[in-house]
Amino acid sequence: MKPKTAFRLSVLLSGFLASVAPPAIAADNIVVFDWAGYEDPAFHPSYTAKFGSEPDFSFFGDEEEAFQKLRSGFKADLAHPCSQSVAKWRDAGLLEPLDTSKLASWNDVLPGIKAMKGLMTADDGTAYFLPFEWGNTVLTYRTDTVKPEDVTSLKAFADPKFKDRVSIGDNVDDAYALASLAIGVKDWTKLTDEQFKQASDFLRAVHQNVRLYWTDNTDLSQAIAGGEVDLAWAWNETATTLAADGVPVAMNKETAEGISTWVCGYVRLKGAAGSEEQQYGFLNAITDPGVSAYMVESWGYGHSNAKGMAGVDPKVLADKGFADIDKFTANTLFQSPMPTELRQRMIAEFEKIKSGY
Repeated sequence: MKPKTAFRLSVLLSGFLASVAPPAIAADNIVVFDWAGYEDPAFHPSYTAKFGSEPDFSFFGDEEEAFQKLRSGFKADLAHPCSQSVAKWRDAGLLEPLDTSKLASWNDVLPGIKAMKGLMTADDGTAYFLPFEWGNTVLTYRTDTVKPEDVTSLKAFADPKFKDRVSIGDNVDDAYALASLAIGVKDWTKLTDEQFKQASDFLRAVHQNVRLYWTDNTDLSQAIAGGEVDLAWAWNETATTLAADGVPVAMNKETAEGISTWVCGYVRLKGAAGSEEQQYGFLNAITDPGVSAYMVESWGYGHSNAKGMAGVDPKVLADKGFADIDKFTANTLFQSPMPTELRQRMIAEFEKIKSGY
């Protein structure tokens, strides 16, 4: 994301206000439960044009927080989970099926995303999830303090030479994506007990080097720009933002073990009180092919709409690493839905690791 300073401040302020008080919700408007920053009007211009106003937004810090809040009775119309959480939300009875006949871009989703088992539809073929954006968690480093030859492998995160100079996300999914790749696993849904132990041991080694576990792009970007962190396991957005601000930073998307790819999107929530017409209006707005170029250029992420991505300037796609999407995704761990029991094991183990155990 390449927001102006004022927009950055507004995102931080809105996230703070959302944490201390419920938002003022218009009675005739839909509520979107989202990550801070995605209220950006450039993501849904056709919705605003059609309905004459912005949706109301409420924010969450991570998907587990969102899940627990929804289970506790929080009401919204739409929410923005990512691939690894969809099955859990669906199994918990939080989701309302999608009527794909009302989704203008349903058939234009990128083939690689469509192929992710259990993501867009349940086993019975019922649709629940509309992909919106996709991106990577990738090795990111300062080019003025780190030599390229020292970061050709993800094992660099555990290299003692980077002690107290590393940051990875306070995010169990990204953490175990890193660890799975580092031990040679690209399908984390099939982790054996032994591989789970190996992955956890790798994260324990990484913990010895961690300066901070970042919770959002702002925290991480400030740490890298300020010289606190040299090496990070970060989203595309981080390098895009920092490079725009003149910070010497680069991503290595061609490490020996590969990269991690995640997909996020929108779901309809049970118990929603807002207009169904507005719900589908928003879903169609955010997946409109006209949004693709903005997503790629300003946020550094890919858009789910294949037609839109095909229309983005080839130079821009090449600059962001998306020139050949098929090749790009070949050496990746997709953060696909996993068994709930396995994810709960990851959550519990990651908390121990961060505590030094």
